[in-house]
Amino acid sequence: MPLKMRLARAGSKKRPYYHIVIADARSPRDGRFIEQVGAWNPMLPKDAERVTLKEDRIKHWLGEGAQPTDRVLRFLDQAGIANRPARSNPKKAEPGKKAQERAAERKQREEDAAAAAAEAASGAEA
Repeated sequence: MPLKMRLARAGSKKRPYYHIVIADARSPRDGRFIEQVGAWNPMLPKDAERVTLKEDRIKHWLGEGAQPTDRVLRFLDQAGIANRPARSNPKKAEPGKKAQERAAERKQREEDAAAAAAEAASGAEA
């Protein structure tokens, strides 16, 4: 059975509260889970205790092969339980292929217009 350590949403509308649970990867987000191992309250200020973790149970389930989601892995990294490798995506800020094509077309039109204006100016002088 593939196990996931993930967030299950609780709380009311526009007031989220998340339980950190161990669940079968095939079960729904808020569906059946095996064990609750922590909680996250994003409504609290950042300097308050937003995340609570049961470290011994988390270490047990990591030993059993539970795979944490990216958000849960961030919490575990902050608590010093697991290590989250740094990510680097240098191409993230680059525009897409279509945007690059539009920019090249716009630049070509500007160059053509400048060349036509220069040609008209030289033709008027002669």
